[in-house]
Amino acid sequence: MSHQSSPPRRLADLSGTNPDRLSGISDGIFSVGMTLLVLGLAVGQVGKSISTDAQLWDALRALAPNVLVYTMSFMTLGIFWLGQGTQLAHLARSNRNFAWIHLVFLFAVTMVPFSTMLLAHYYWLRVALVEYWLNIVLLGAMLLAGLEYGLRANLFREEHRRDITHLMRGRILIAQALYGAATLLSVKFPTWMSIALIVLIQLNYVLAPRIPILNRF
Repeated sequence: MSHQSSPPRRLADLSGTNPDRLSGISDGIFSVGMTLLVLGLAVGQVGKSISTDAQLWDALRALAPNVLVYTMSFMTLGIFWLGQGTQLAHLARSNRNFAWIHLVFLFAVTMVPFSTMLLAHYYWLRVALVEYWLNIVLLGAMLLAGLEYGLRANLFREEHRRDITHLMRGRILIAQALYGAATLLSVKFPTWMSIALIVLIQLNYVLAPRIPILNRF
């Protein structure tokens, strides 16, 4: 009886199998992205003709939108860093496809400083807000894609599959729906209302208050 030989292995079958490498590059890119956010708060933007305390205070108040958007974006990256870290921490193994999904996720992370600077400088324009929201959509979509692919490919540890499926999938979908609703608000109202609502949504995820109705989110 002849035995059918298995197909030869490819280099692609061996790449991306170490979850630690993915965690390492993720932490590095998140740390750089969070650091680059502060460039939008450059002191030089307050102007060179300032000579009194009153003028400096006025200039600092003019930076308030930048500070708000910077804070919002720092929370955005923090929330997604925790989300991705939770997903990677429950991996039993990895593969090339899963690694590339998360590399696209990290591409979206590198775009956050640009989206932040655009919104900080044009916070009253709907296009800047929509661009920022699309960045959040890409982050959420790739995190969800990583979860769904990992489940189908049996990459997660079996004892955690049920919890991570229910909790993480629900969190991503609900969060994206809330961000979308906040952005849609700008169709009828000023964009600052959408920005304020996004900040409140993020504060809910950052603080995670033990309030029954909020725990569903």
